[in-house]
Formats: sequence, structure tokens, C-alpha cells
Amino acid sequence: MLASAESVEVLRQAFRNVRSTRPFELDAIVVLPDHLHCIWTLPSDDADFAIRWRLIKTWFTKHCDPAWRTEPNPARATKREQALWQHRYWEHALRDETDFARHVEYIHYNPVKHGYAAAAMEWLYSSFQRHVAAGIYPANWGQGPLNLEGIGHE
Repeated sequence: MLASAESVEVLRQAFRNVRSTRPFELDAIVVLPDHLHCIWTLPSDDADFAIRWRLIKTWFTKHCDPAWRTEPNPARATKREQALWQHRYWEHALRDETDFARHVEYIHYNPVKHGYAAAAMEWLYSSFQRHVAAGIYPANWGQGPLNLEGIGHE
């Protein structure tokens, strides 16, 4: 549901809208059909992730295709959650540049890990192409298995 051109555009608008009043840098992101991962850098005087996620989810839900809000999701129904979003999110403070880099790799490799793409470059709903354009990664990065043990389970 999330990984379609239409939903990604609504999600982009939600991020832009929230960033206009609650600034943050979006360092890396991947949007998969049923979840997303991202890394943000918040202003030094504002560590409020929760309000930003709440505002993004609310904006997206109000502006997305109404059918998406009502699609049944048995796992969420038992927890009385909306069809779109789980109540919680996983926050992890990155310890250093190595931790940051490994989490960016985890994010960009996620479509390959879940079988949606054979290589990171193939997945359109990711910041990977932006990182390639900036010279951070070669275009063929993530075509084979990566050792990301211990990442993404915090």
C-alpha cells in the first residue's frame, strides 16, 4: 500500500508539511509496501521525534486515498490500530558515524532483504539514488548479500 507512486507522493507532501513547522533533515529513507525506515537529524535544541511522527501520520492519513484507511489488516485490527499505521515507532539514537553508516546501509538494503528488488538501485522509493548521485555509493552497491547483523533490531 505504501510503495506506490501515489502514496509516496502523499508521504513526501506529509514530510514537507511537517518539516515546514518542525524542521529536521531526512538523511535516509526507504518506503516498502507495508512499512518504512528513515533516519532523521533533528535540530540540536529539539529532540521531539514523537510529535513529528504523529503529524506525518495524521497528515498522510487525512490526504491519502480514503480506501487505504479502511483496508482490513488483521494484525492491526486485534490491536485496535488503524489500517495504515501502528501506534508505535522504533526510535534509536545513533551512537557515532559508523553506527549512522550501518543504519543507512540497512535502510537502503531493505528492499533487497525483503525480496522486492535484486539490488538497492532497482527500488524507486528510497534515498539510495540520491546517495549514488552524491557519490556516497556506487550504483551497483547492494547487489549481493550484506552483513548487517545487529542492525535494525534495536
